[in-house]
Parts: sequence; C-alpha cells; structure tokens
Amino acid sequence: MSATLGALIKQLQPDWTIRAYERLGEVAQESSNPWNNAGTGHAALCELNYMPAAADGSVDASKAVQINEQFQISRQLWAHLVEAGALPEPQNFINVAPHMTFVRGKANIEYLQKRFDALKDQPLFQGMEFSTDSEKIGEWTPLITKKRNPKQKIAATRIEAGTDVDFGALTRYLFDDLVKRGGEVHVNHQVTGLKRQKDGLWRVKLNHLVGHTPSVVKARFVFVGAGGGALALLQQSGIPEIRGFGGFPISGQFFRTTNPKVVAQHQAKVYGKAAVGAPPMSVPHLDTRVVNGEASLLFGPYAGFTPKFLKTSTWLDLPFSIRWHNIGPMIAVGWQNFDLVKYLVGELMAGRTKKLKALQEFMPTAKMEDWELITAGQRVQVMKKDAKRGGVLQFGTEVITGADGTIAGLLGASPGASTAAPIMLDVLARCFPAQMKGWEPKIREMIPSYGTKLSEDPAAAAASLAATARVLNIPA
Repeated sequence: MSATLGALIKQLQPDWTIRAYERLGEVAQESSNPWNNAGTGHAALCELNYMPAAADGSVDASKAVQINEQFQISRQLWAHLVEAGALPEPQNFINVAPHMTFVRGKANIEYLQKRFDALKDQPLFQGMEFSTDSEKIGEWTPLITKKRNPKQKIAATRIEAGTDVDFGALTRYLFDDLVKRGGEVHVNHQVTGLKRQKDGLWRVKLNHLVGHTPSVVKARFVFVGAGGGALALLQQSGIPEIRGFGGFPISGQFFRTTNPKVVAQHQAKVYGKAAVGAPPMSVPHLDTRVVNGEASLLFGPYAGFTPKFLKTSTWLDLPFSIRWHNIGPMIAVGWQNFDLVKYLVGELMAGRTKKLKALQEFMPTAKMEDWELITAGQRVQVMKKDAKRGGVLQFGTEVITGADGTIAGLLGASPGASTAAPIMLDVLARCFPAQMKGWEPKIREMIPSYGTKLSEDPAAAAASLAATARVLNIPA
C-alpha cells in the first residue's frame, strides 16, 4: 500500500518530498512477503466468500464484480509502470495461474452452478468454465481428481486469466523506483511518536534501531501503511476518526511443497468453501506460487490465534490496543462470534495429521513427506462500532482519514494488496481534493478506465483486459 501510494504521488507530483520509514531491515517482510500471503491477484474469479449464498439460496454478483473492477485498476497501473520503465519485466512479479473453484456435495454444486450462471456473462468474467465432469476437471488440474472416489459428486469453475503475484517483489520494485525518482526509504526506523502540532504539521518521532538513535521529522501529510501495526499508530495520532476501532489478530500456516514431481501436476489456484464459523481469510485453497522464478505449491491457510498484530511484534499488541472507546465494540464482537472462537480453538488443537487430511480433501494423493508447514503473515481483522449490534467484525480493508486530510491509514486484510491502486487513489481523493482535478489527465494516462466502470461496458472491458494482458504477458 505505501509503495503504491509513493509511486502514484511521484508520478502525479514529482516535486513533492516523500520519505518512507520501515521498522525492519528490509521492506516487504511482513504481509507483503510472498510467503506470508497466498499471492492471489484477488479478482473474485475464484474466491467464493465474495459471493455467498443468501438465506433463500440466491447469489448476488455485485461484490465480486466490484472486486474485479478494482483489480483491473491495479493491473492497468502495473502495466503503465512496466511500459514507463518504473517496473521490470512483469514475470519478475506476476505470472499465469488459472483461477478455479472446487466444491463437493450436491448443495455446494447447486450453489456453484448459480454462481457461474450469475458471472459467466459479466464483461470482466468472460471465459469462465463450469464442469461437474471429473475427467474434465482432471484435465484442468490432475491433483484434484487423481485417486478421488469416483462416486463423490464434485464441481469446479475455471478461468484461464488468473494470476499469481509476488507482492513482495512488486513492493521492492516500487520502492526502488521511488528512490530513483528522488524519494527516500529508511529501514530499521521505528515510529515511536505521532502528534499533530499547532502549526498543522505532524511531528513524527523515530528511533533508528541500529544504534538506537532518536530523531524527529515533520510532515504535511502522513500515511500509515504499517499492516497490523497501523492501529496503534493511528491511535497514537489522536485523530477522533480512529475511535471505536479495534483489531482481532488471526495467524496462520500453510503447507508448502517444492517437490518438482508434485508441482508439475498443478498449475492453478483452486479455492474451496470456508468451514462453518471460519473467517473468509481461512478459505482452503491449493495454489501455484512463483517466487524468485521458482514454482511451488501452497495449501491452507490453517488459522490460529496470537495476540501479536505483526509476526515480528510483541505479544502485548492486543491488550495495548484496548481503549475506553473500543472496548464496547470488541466485547460485542466477541459475544456475536462464538462460532469463530470455536473454529480457532479447533484449528489451534489440530496436529499435522489433521492438517494433512484437510489437504487430502483437495488432493487425495498428498503425502506428509512432500509437505512442510510454514508460518503465514498476521492478519488483523477490523472491529468497529455498529449502531444496531454495538460492534461488528469486518472482513476487508478500511481506510481511515483525518478530517483535514493530513493523515490517512489502512486497517484490515483481504483483498488488500490486489486492490492497492484503487484504494490509494481513494486516499488521494480524500486527502488532496484540491489537486485531484489537475491530476486527472495523468491518472487517466496511467489508468485509462479511471472514473468509469468496465463492468458496464463490454467493449471497453475486453480492450482493457487485452491491453494489460499484452504488457504483463498474461492471458486476457
């Protein structure tokens, strides 16, 4: 998020001074690190949680279409930056990985059929296929059907234009270009204080963790893109807009294999349905990953709980985040989500054998010796006030901006990085309304569909998909 915002501002206003401060020794080592996320370019092509069935069994495509629309904005920005030389050859950060859904059982098959029917004619979902034929599904991805009980009823959808994105590499490249254009990136710097001065400037206290040297910088605008650490910094800023917000941390693990014989049999990201009570980020999926040019497979995530808000932070993050203004919403959320608590307890108690059985539901031939458990990144789900229920647990991203537009921050998780470009354009519109009109020609140069909806114009959607696919070297 921070790298994307920096890239946008340097393109729009190259004379502005930009400094980024990173607590760790390198950028992109928390949520953006490729092994801390699934690398799915979230376009709602395969993620069923963006299109749940209603109580009457009907499905609504609007959320899925919205997510895909947002991802197209990110694709357009990446393509522009590749053509402008700001990003390297696209295979360094984005690769082809067809997106699939996979379900078992009559009820789930009926749901998937309805979902397919609702999406297949949408301009941004052209090319989606649906099948209940085990042989056909096996052609798409052999590991799903190999040695599966032939009596089991299964169904899948597939769209070839899916992608696997190394968001860690993308973040590094964006910051590298920012530095080339005169920006600054300071690693090993922790923000220890954030306060608005009477003159309107923000006073940012820093501690250089190598040598523990304190320093202070002043800024007209501050963006808090600290992942799970954003809540504490926004609370520290004292802006009233953060009142009532809390965070619920969820950790996770993935099974990973680099066995070339196994990896060669699966070229897709295959998403299933989340277990009852499970958070959307815990939807099981078997994914192709390409990191540093090497392919592997991931399966998971297996959710867990820790009070940490970051992998590299303290166990006191959760208790230290509690304030008088958010304790009510947090209690309300806990009261309403016993199913989530029950699910997390079950996940915490699950051993490797139980985890392997979950993998074997997707891949019947999975063997323990081929897979290793790796720890995924921390996700901090947003808890906030709600007039009717006291508090709600929100799955998604939440942009917080101060009333005067001098500070903004981001809370939440998925779809996250995949929609960084539209989210950061929203930050710019909120925080720099006076400049947006002057910036619009350049924004439209970078993002041709800006201000329109591709989903409402089949010809424009087809043209945009083809143009970005050509530059990024992926299917349209």
